[in-house]
Amino acid sequence: MFAQYPPKESFLNYVRFEKRYSQHTVIAYENDLNSFFEFLVKEYNGLSVENITASIVRSWLAELKEKEGLSSRSINRKISTLKSFFKFLMREGIVETTPMSIIAAPKINKRLPAYVEEKDMQTLFEYVEFSDNWKGVTEKMILQLFYVTGMRISELINLKTDQFDVEYSNIKVLGKGNKERIIPLNPVTKNALLRYIASRPEPAIDKNIFINEKGKALYARQVYTMVKKNLALVTTAEKKSPHILRHSFATHLTNNGADLNAVKELLGHSSLAATQVYTHNSIAKLKEVFKKAHPKA
Repeated sequence: MFAQYPPKESFLNYVRFEKRYSQHTVIAYENDLNSFFEFLVKEYNGLSVENITASIVRSWLAELKEKEGLSSRSINRKISTLKSFFKFLMREGIVETTPMSIIAAPKINKRLPAYVEEKDMQTLFEYVEFSDNWKGVTEKMILQLFYVTGMRISELINLKTDQFDVEYSNIKVLGKGNKERIIPLNPVTKNALLRYIASRPEPAIDKNIFINEKGKALYARQVYTMVKKNLALVTTAEKKSPHILRHSFATHLTNNGADLNAVKELLGHSSLAATQVYTHNSIAKLKEVFKKAHPKA
């Protein structure tokens, strides 16, 4: 549909193979660019990339906000996509300047990360009964590993057996931007993971730790469904995704006094600013305790 924009495919190959972004991110970039190019075809008869100006970009963003009702957060992501795209075009010598240098991102009201309460996580692992077939065993192990490590869903489904270091009780995770980090495992999780891998159905076609009954790697959608189903049994929280378990991991660590720099390393954040949001959850928790307990609250 957008044959007049060959740089798009080159850019997507660049972020897929050189930057090694997750498939989820690559798909988001592709959808954003398709939307933008569709706008250019409709409104500007397929303007070439070197003639795209800041005012044209603003027109597209305004249409997204006014006609499609996109949130500031969604628009910021599309701005980020175009910034990366034009940076790539400059690197390749396709354009000399980028129109994105004067595009201001809309302000976003900061929301505290949603998470599952500690007592609810305890209920999940102590009282929820998982079936004793392979699917049930897999569901419990996935939930346990998400909560104990704070991994992203892309990191978990791509986890290979050789990334599990039994001797040192840790897992080597390949995160965003192809960055490696080491996450320690407690003895209970280490032993559970050992048993899980040892009981994998034969033949285990993929080297991925988490596989289905036929020995093939799980898809992200399958894992999302597993998590949502089981969290619904213990919490009324609106969101019940794997990422909520990541938030729960980080929030429970900070609530219990973990060093913020250590939490940053465990999460694989490149900046401490991204981790500091979890301290707000801790402060909110303290305010709640104060309000309930102090006679002058």
